Amino acid sequence: MPETLVADTLMESFVIEGGRPLNGRLRAAGNKNAALPIVAATLLTDEPVTLTNVPGIRDVDTMLELVADLGVDVRASGDGSVRIHAEDVAKRELDEELCTRIRASILLAGPLLARWGEAIVPPPGGDVIGRRRLDTHIHAFSRLGAEIRVNRRFHMRAAELVGAHVFLDEASVTGTENAVMAAVLARGETTIVNAACEPHVQDLCHFLVSLGAQIGGIGSNVLSITGVDRLHGGEWRVCPDHIEVASFVGLGAITPGDLVIEDVVPDHLVGIWHAFERLGIEWEVDGTSVRVRGAQELRIQDDLGAQIPKVEDGPWPAFPADLTSIALAVATQAHGTVLIFEKMFENRLFFVDKLVNMGARIILCDPHRAVVSGPAKLYGERMESPDIRAGMAMLIAGLCAEGRSTIGNIGQIDRGYERIDERLRAVGASIERVEG
Repeated sequence: MPETLVADTLMESFVIEGGRPLNGRLRAAGNKNAALPIVAATLLTDEPVTLTNVPGIRDVDTMLELVADLGVDVRASGDGSVRIHAEDVAKRELDEELCTRIRASILLAGPLLARWGEAIVPPPGGDVIGRRRLDTHIHAFSRLGAEIRVNRRFHMRAAELVGAHVFLDEASVTGTENAVMAAVLARGETTIVNAACEPHVQDLCHFLVSLGAQIGGIGSNVLSITGVDRLHGGEWRVCPDHIEVASFVGLGAITPGDLVIEDVVPDHLVGIWHAFERLGIEWEVDGTSVRVRGAQELRIQDDLGAQIPKVEDGPWPAFPADLTSIALAVATQAHGTVLIFEKMFENRLFFVDKLVNMGARIILCDPHRAVVSGPAKLYGERMESPDIRAGMAMLIAGLCAEGRSTIGNIGQIDRGYERIDERLRAVGASIERVEG
């Protein structure tokens, strides 16, 4: 069992005193959604791989446990460095209990199929934000020559994977990643059409290329892959987390103070910039840093003809679905009215009642759409975090509210944000981690 990167925090809560100025610098952690597939991809080589800038979060811990449970040598240090040596595996079946903790467990299917010709994968867990299809993964594996039986578990076999033309019926991030990982060791040429091209997908592809994979079209929605016989080992630094950067920008804009976020890749913020500008946020980019001045007088930018605008998610480079919860929290403090339209998951917005209890003016139209009018004075409340991003949105609301807020079930927040309480205290936030 590898050394974990974070402590057990299942029964802890955050206690927050809102309204404190936040001043100073925050460094973006490694990208959660890049680290998870990259850890899975280390199974594609029999040589050691060293990863750095790996975020110290719950989901990464679980992925490392899953890999170690297969019999792989995993050594994690406390400085964000992990060494993985998958010389062989002792089994091809994933641990069911560990799989229930994270959606990303499905990402181990591609590497297991590609190197060992078999993968037995229980249904993955993760955030309860609505239906999350696995059809895209299964169809891609089938196109590459795998035989799949579904009897509660996914039992996949392939004597040999063979390159093919793979059309993904949705631009699924994890579906794309699984297809790429399976194809890099397949015989012949593979073309993946309607591929996801988010920064974390690009980071996985660049990592694989650094190990000897041949992948063209990185950053586009058409990937061309020439299979190779084997990959070698190496080192890789996980890219910064643009979702965390944007979360900090939103936080900085609605709390007093002056924040600088460091280790930023500006190109990863293109779609985010446009949506945040619509909410009235002003921020400055200087090289690999972003500065956001606090207590901004946010004003929603209406559409032409003074029509109510909307912030909606979509495939990259559109606004990321993971940030709709953050945008909603920020919108409660902006002058005007905006429609938040979350298209992907039917349960993502079901946390808005917590913000309404704090004083926010929100109408939940249906599972995908919420209308927010602001600004609203927020007051501290007791809340429970239902998922990673909703938890961060409630934390942001608590930090700008008047009085004390308590957020329970913070293990959800710890799944996606590294030592968030320590890092926010360092810039002046009043946030404490307590038992219960």
